[in-house]
Amino acid sequence: MTLQPRCEDVETAEGVALTVTGVAQVKIMTEKELLAVACEQFLGKSVQDIKNVVLQTLEGHLRSILGTLTVEQIYQDRDQFAKLVREVAAPDVGRMGIEILSFTIKDVYDKVDYLSSLGKTQTAAVQRDADIGVAEAERDAGIREAECKKEMLDVKFMADTKIADSKRAFELQKSAFSEEVNIKTAEAQLAYELQGAREQQKIRQEEIEIEVVQRKKQIAVEAQEILRTDKELIATVRCPAEAEAHRMQQIAEGEKVKQVLLAQAEAEKIRRIGEAEAAVIEAMGKAEAERMKLKAEAYQKYGDAAKMALVLEALPRIAAKISAPLTKVDEIVVLSGDNSKVTSEVNRLLAELPASVHALTGVDLSKIPLIRKATGAQV
Repeated sequence: MTLQPRCEDVETAEGVALTVTGVAQVKIMTEKELLAVACEQFLGKSVQDIKNVVLQTLEGHLRSILGTLTVEQIYQDRDQFAKLVREVAAPDVGRMGIEILSFTIKDVYDKVDYLSSLGKTQTAAVQRDADIGVAEAERDAGIREAECKKEMLDVKFMADTKIADSKRAFELQKSAFSEEVNIKTAEAQLAYELQGAREQQKIRQEEIEIEVVQRKKQIAVEAQEILRTDKELIATVRCPAEAEAHRMQQIAEGEKVKQVLLAQAEAEKIRRIGEAEAAVIEAMGKAEAERMKLKAEAYQKYGDAAKMALVLEALPRIAAKISAPLTKVDEIVVLSGDNSKVTSEVNRLLAELPASVHALTGVDLSKIPLIRKATGAQV
């Protein structure tokens, strides 16, 4: 049998009136003793009468239990409430041979909106808790996000630091390698240049040695030429007069040749062979002394005639020095109307010339027949 016990406006432990409707499934027990009890209680009654008895019993227990519980206990834990009603009512209906198969709370409500307010409060509390939970979750998420971001930044910083360290180590190693390569390159270049300088020095030394050998050979040839010229001059000078002049001319020409040859080799002789230069200078001194000796012997041999020749040779140069100022005069005007007087002045100068030369040089020009004749004729 299905029964629906209903209790209207039953006050709970807090004094709030509630209306509660339940659903119960009951049946008559089939055990002999319990069936006999049921027969004794309900024999001759209809099914509706049995329902009413059981329903009233359930409603009475339901009402009594509602008075001991709070609205929150009834509303929030209906299963516990229904279990409590079933446990309390089961012994009473059992003594009537009735067994409660199940009992559940179908509906709970009130007329003063207590449950709706409670629901609103609960909803607000739930909403609040939800908001708090959301905020806490967002806070925890933000904190976790910040922690994760911090961890990420720390990891990134460590990675960047390792990258920077690796890059710095790479640059340092690269610089070290570059420096070593540059040093080796510079050393190789320097060694190459030094080796090239050594080879050039060797080549230059060999060239200098070749030049020295060539100069030595040239000097030897020149010395042989000088000796040959000297021997030729000595062999050719025999006669006291014409041969003497010819000898002096040959010596002069040989001296000229020797001077030219010595001038060509002078620079190299000074740098390479000082002794050869000294020998040449000595030879030149001897030749000059020989020439002066021969010239002196010639002057001594010819005596006054040689002196006379020197004086006559020097007269044009003396006249040139004396008349040098007159070269700057464009025109000479003689202030005299008597032509014979000018001629006499010229004759007088010619007459005084031998005396002036004799006073200067000690040579008497009047002994020369031509000059004596010229001056005597003027006189």
